[in-house]
Amino acid sequence: MTAPTPSDPAAVTLELERLRRSVEVGFAKTDGALALLVQRSDQTDEALKDHEQRLSQLERSRWPLPSVAALVAIAGLLVSLYTAAQ
Repeated sequence: MTAPTPSDPAAVTLELERLRRSVEVGFAKTDGALALLVQRSDQTDEALKDHEQRLSQLERSRWPLPSVAALVAIAGLLVSLYTAAQ
């Protein structure tokens, strides 16, 4: 079988089919890369949300520490005053 000449309609059809396949493969690769990026973005969003929750929990559990320290200091002062008064 001989190769068709460029002016042959079958040659044009064959080249168009090759171009179409090349474009489809390119789109499939691009689609796969975009899907991977979306998946990584979703994982990053989940990790960020988790870190925000953990940080909020740490901030909530930390605020009473200065208050507890002040209460302990006042209790120590009262005990020392009580023992000094006796």
